[in-house]
Amino acid sequence: MSHRNPSVTRIARVFSVLSGIGGAVHGIGEALQGNVAPSGIIINSWAEGPIALYMGGEPAMTIVPNFLVTGLLTILVSSGLIIWATWFSDRRHAGKVMLVLSTLMLLFGGGFGPPIVGLLAGFAGTRMSSPLSWWNKRLSTGVKEFLNGAWVIIWLVCLANGLFLFIGANVFPYLGVDKAHWFTNSFFISVPLLLLTTVSGIAVDLNRRSNL
Repeated sequence: MSHRNPSVTRIARVFSVLSGIGGAVHGIGEALQGNVAPSGIIINSWAEGPIALYMGGEPAMTIVPNFLVTGLLTILVSSGLIIWATWFSDRRHAGKVMLVLSTLMLLFGGGFGPPIVGLLAGFAGTRMSSPLSWWNKRLSTGVKEFLNGAWVIIWLVCLANGLFLFIGANVFPYLGVDKAHWFTNSFFISVPLLLLTTVSGIAVDLNRRSNL
């Protein structure tokens, strides 16, 4: 099956991979805490080290009452999301698989930011091979033209924010940067920004199809 919507496909792939990276970092911190039970469903993924010191331990939730098992499951699911988005996103129902893996990441300790972004990327993934008829009817010509023209800027801003959120949050603490609120704000921005980027990508793919 060939992708009919390359812009939406790019969004789904890139942000699923970034989400998986973020989730895997949570899993590493949980696994390092060893074969012990958490005090409740809400946990801190990291108990020591720069991430614990500067990032508030990276909160998460888990339905598994064991840090080691939670961590290993998180790493497994997060890696699965990265692999699926990178090499298997041309499969049938690829977007639905992204949604399932992101949901499991949330339940197994992958934090809150990575799974939510993963779910948004999975939503984009469900549009990768869609005819986009629903969107074509509801987006006015003016809106589609505006989003199509603004696509490059919207995409680059969204990508930069995603890299800052999922890569920077795990690098800056080791540089001694104590700015957890930067990444909290980045996450809050990422949700509407990723939705806007997805709609913009849909407009670009509709425009591309109309010009074929």
